[in-house]
Amino acid sequence: PPPPPPPPPPRPEPAMKTPALVALGLALALRVASGKIYERCELARNMKILGLDGFRGYSLANWVCTAYYESSFNTQATNFNQDNSTDYGILQINSRWWCRDDRTPRTENACHVDCRTFLQDDITPSVVCAKRVVSDPQGMGAWVGWRNNCQGKDLSRWIAGCRLGNDFL
Repeated sequence: PPPPPPPPPPRPEPAMKTPALVALGLALALRVASGKIYERCELARNMKILGLDGFRGYSLANWVCTAYYESSFNTQATNFNQDNSTDYGILQINSRWWCRDDRTPRTENACHVDCRTFLQDDITPSVVCAKRVVSDPQGMGAWVGWRNNCQGKDLSRWIAGCRLGNDFL
């Protein structure tokens, strides 16, 4: 008898995405999920433009240091607290006292703003509310990140090399 016919060629595997496309898709998804992550000097310049340098006696370096320890410079950072409040944005502004999020019971909303406003790339609303926070008697002591990592320390490294004179405007 004649030999059996050769087996059919293997079915092609489903088209695999190239690693570059997979990486691009992942990067875009993370970008959407993670918000804007500021570079140190970029944040310092923005904070200076928005009037934080010297506000209520706190140097710009205090604000940059605080933002790092509170959010790692990420505008979409959130932290859920044991008291059922949430901290929002680059300066981790708390929903119990400063903003409204429809989840925190008995909120004060002293900044008269929806907490989600603090999650946008533009840090202006966060800075406006932070000025209100720091104007209270506790000052920057309202931020645990500042108390534990910035208070009373040499903070010059936080703005070193950032070209913050009038030439940056």
